[in-house]
Amino acid sequence: MREERYEYYGREESKYPGRLKSLPRMPKGIYVKGKLPAEDGPVVAIAGARACSSYGRQLAFEYARILAEYGVQIISGLAHGIDAGAHAGALAGGGKTFAVLGCGVDICYPKENYPLYRKMLAREGGVLSEFPPGSAPEAWHFPVRNRIISGLADAVLVVEARERSGSLITADYALEQGKLVFAIPGRVGDALSRGCNYLLYQGAGLAYQPECILEELGITSTPNYKIRNQIKNFSKEEQCVYQQLDILPKSLGELTDITEYSMPVLSKILLTLQAKGFVEESYRNYWRKFGQY
Repeated sequence: MREERYEYYGREESKYPGRLKSLPRMPKGIYVKGKLPAEDGPVVAIAGARACSSYGRQLAFEYARILAEYGVQIISGLAHGIDAGAHAGALAGGGKTFAVLGCGVDICYPKENYPLYRKMLAREGGVLSEFPPGSAPEAWHFPVRNRIISGLADAVLVVEARERSGSLITADYALEQGKLVFAIPGRVGDALSRGCNYLLYQGAGLAYQPECILEELGITSTPNYKIRNQIKNFSKEEQCVYQQLDILPKSLGELTDITEYSMPVLSKILLTLQAKGFVEESYRNYWRKFGQY
């Protein structure tokens, strides 16, 4: 799918991304559809497997959503899997998200992500590429474009990655560029976790929750302080249930086993926490923390 309106910014022009100007091996010019990430705002790149697990995509969505709620701009590659989850999460968090493409900016690849492509542009995000409009998505374009993804970011988060993957190329570029690199740990022996676990072994930051990244970026978690004060006023039962929840949903059955509350009592507590804005039913009978920790 193609559209014609775009801008071109040469390296010597003022609109060329400032974050890229100081880095080696950057393109002589950038084609842009929509907007570029704001120079004065934090940017986090989220990378990971195209053929990710549902768990990985959910994590990408939630991390991006929470980071976006704190004003962090999210950048990725608009691919299937982790990339798409990150873009969607940023939009759900009311933030801006940007994609660096391995084709021309007038082509949405993969085409299944066209609704996401349009929504990103409508929400004041953008898509960019070093390849001229009309350029097809060649295989060699994607590893090359990763240097731009990391170059535009202050930090790179790898969610799920195989031992040899484009996400590790992005992480390598980030390290060369002096950027922060984070990874989410996974199960030992899981193929989709090997890349992340390797990065952690090599010294990457352990992103066990989005706050890890926010703190490293120097973003004050003021909303969390307010939340912690509100949590202090929870009843004993509410605190018990809330502490058992995470960003990934748990079933009522799991929560009943953990808390030992009866189903009617547990349901009442969850509805009370939902009314206070602290939890949500992500889908029928599955609950998670909402927004913050």
